[in-house]
Amino acid sequence: MNRIIIEDIVCYAYHGVLPEEIKIGQEFRVSIELGVDFSGLNDDRIDQATDYRQAVKIVEEIMQGKPCRLLETLACRIADKLLSLPKVEETTVEVCKPNPPLPGVQGGVSVLINRRKQH
Repeated sequence: MNRIIIEDIVCYAYHGVLPEEIKIGQEFRVSIELGVDFSGLNDDRIDQATDYRQAVKIVEEIMQGKPCRLLETLACRIADKLLSLPKVEETTVEVCKPNPPLPGVQGGVSVLINRRKQH
């Protein structure tokens, strides 16, 4: 399967379990991988391809949308919506909270999920 990879889409959003996470908000980083069918791309035309600007827009809309308590919920919402893009057969989504309110955690907390289109 061919891949389109978009790394570190930075969003400031209001998700989390703690009240201050929802009130104050924080930075999130989302990376996505799209498994795409590239067959038929002979003319170098955007209308024949998956426009990855749409994928970034989906991520931003979901991150700015209804608050979620769990990173898992965010990742699932993003993945499900990405599967609606033309030629996308599979997606992997990583949602990272780079500065979680956890003492001692320096590298952030991430959730990584994978979804495939059901035929």
